[in-house]
Amino acid sequence: MEALLARTGAVARQGTVAGGNTVGDGSPEARAHGMSVEANFAETEYLGDRYSFIDCPGSVEFLSEMEGVLDGVDLAVVVAEDDERKVPALQLILKSLEARAVPRVLFLNKIDKSSRRVRDVLQVLQPASSVPLVLRQIPIWEGGEAKGFIDLALERAHVYHEQEESTLVDMSDADKARELEARYTMLETLADHDDDLMEALLEDIAPDPDLVFADLVRELRDGLICPVFFGSAEHGNGVGRLLKALRHETPDVTVTRDRLSVDGSGAAVQVVKTLHTLHGGKLSIARVLGGQVSDGDTLYRADGSEVKVSGVFTIFGQQAVKRATAATGDLVGLGRLEDVQTGERLQISAHEAANGAGPSALSLPQPVLSISVAASKRQDEVRLSSALGKLIEEDPSLRLHQSQASSETMLGGQGEMHLRVAKERLSGKYGLSIDTSVPHVPYQETIRVGTKVRGRHKKQSGGHGQFGDVVLDIRPLPRGEGVQFTDTITGGVVPKQYIPSVKDGVAEALQAGPLGFPVVDVAVCLTDGSYHSVDSSDQAFKMAGILAIREGLQECKPVLLEPVMKVVVVCPSEATAKINAIVSARRGQLLGFDGRPGWDGWDEVNALMPQAEIGDLIVELRSATAGVASYTAEFDHMAELTGKAAEDALRRAGQQAA
Repeated sequence: MEALLARTGAVARQGTVAGGNTVGDGSPEARAHGMSVEANFAETEYLGDRYSFIDCPGSVEFLSEMEGVLDGVDLAVVVAEDDERKVPALQLILKSLEARAVPRVLFLNKIDKSSRRVRDVLQVLQPASSVPLVLRQIPIWEGGEAKGFIDLALERAHVYHEQEESTLVDMSDADKARELEARYTMLETLADHDDDLMEALLEDIAPDPDLVFADLVRELRDGLICPVFFGSAEHGNGVGRLLKALRHETPDVTVTRDRLSVDGSGAAVQVVKTLHTLHGGKLSIARVLGGQVSDGDTLYRADGSEVKVSGVFTIFGQQAVKRATAATGDLVGLGRLEDVQTGERLQISAHEAANGAGPSALSLPQPVLSISVAASKRQDEVRLSSALGKLIEEDPSLRLHQSQASSETMLGGQGEMHLRVAKERLSGKYGLSIDTSVPHVPYQETIRVGTKVRGRHKKQSGGHGQFGDVVLDIRPLPRGEGVQFTDTITGGVVPKQYIPSVKDGVAEALQAGPLGFPVVDVAVCLTDGSYHSVDSSDQAFKMAGILAIREGLQECKPVLLEPVMKVVVVCPSEATAKINAIVSARRGQLLGFDGRPGWDGWDEVNALMPQAEIGDLIVELRSATAGVASYTAEFDHMAELTGKAAEDALRRAGQQAA
């Protein structure tokens, strides 16, 4: 994006990541890590046309940033490199674009550092795309370096100049022969979807240039091909050719409206990103799909409610500059659209609001790593809750979960860096000091044998005393049956009004058994007891129930239960053996693996794995797969845990409690 802005004159000098002076990646977190951690926005002009560029992160941990963006773009430029290790990551991006039918071109960056023929690079990258990668240029080599390019559509040769437009040159005989071969390959691919072009090729007739350009545009827009350009963004090479292709071949916003099935006149705005600024409040980055939006206008949500625009802004990196209006096709910031979320489509006219489309269903992945978060100072708890809410509104791929078992607030994300950036924003942007820890595993315990036990609570301290006496029959239940309480009292040995109190005492005592965890899969039956006409009370019988359970469970051979999850790991096929080994080493039970549906070269590994082993699983999976593996997990069952594994679990639980 920096190279595009420099070439169009939006910035006087092209910034660098190392220099920390780029328009994009301007947040403190992006600067600190030298990488994109959020979508960045900039507007510029080229040959009289206005362009809005959105730069999305390429890291798998931040890929969800593009989910909201895709409903607001006309075309995607996917930046790739000559690196076989990054092909699976490229496939993740292309799959998302293909699923949303977003037209796309590939820009092969760092051509100055590539040592292979571009056609060989395409063979390596092709498995990442379900449609043909169509080379639009070939390089002019000199001394093993790409000094320029030949445009296969225009059949013209150009020589690069550092940070300047390339110049037209004559082709050598050798380059002309290469160009003819490469151009014919391009035309053959286009002819797969054009009978007229196919006929011209078969009859060895030079096709009409207008027909070639029309096919390039149509097949790009229909998602039948992915054109490939190349260059070096760092040196500004190939950027001008890319801009010209964007100018002539990018679909119009009306085409985008059709892709999104926008009804009526299309007078609507699509919210692609939500930001919370320190001084300006909430800012909704939105694409105007049709119509015009001005400060003070009312927009209509799918549920019929209204929101008022409080300011229209041009977004350029970290800057938001107020403007009067936004017209069809513009990408702008809209101020103070309270409650409006990323992915929502707002209608501009009240007439169309009743039939307008609502929020898009963002395809957000399940968290793969979680941390427990708490304010370091009790007085900051309300501020932390508010800050977390804003973080999740800005980045919906972060998830918040409140554990009832441990009373923890858990923040889930897509990896170590994703959560690290979230923590840095809490401290840097919101000035909060927070404590983080590994979330507790929700262990439980059960019993192996039954017993009958008496619990008697008797206390005399002047005046009325306390007396409650119960006999409980405790026995184990099959796994998953929970807790059952019954009574077989006859003859009023325990008055009816006190039986609910006994039940309450039993429930309270079962919240923490001999091992310190909730007791499950237990049946308790109140079979006998006695009472005192004066000293018996609800509290006395509740205490009697508690005493009976605490004493009885000690005799029932308590055993620890751990949650076992059903895990599905997705990974490149060449890494499947490594993934199997990782799963087995974490006490996982492999259930098998198969090809990932719709993903060439990927597998799905199915396993059962203790939840305690899943905590940092993603770190090891990503390490074994060049950062692209992921997983989903859902609760399957509780299983007995004994021996050293149980001792280790109890020790860790004790340390966390301390």
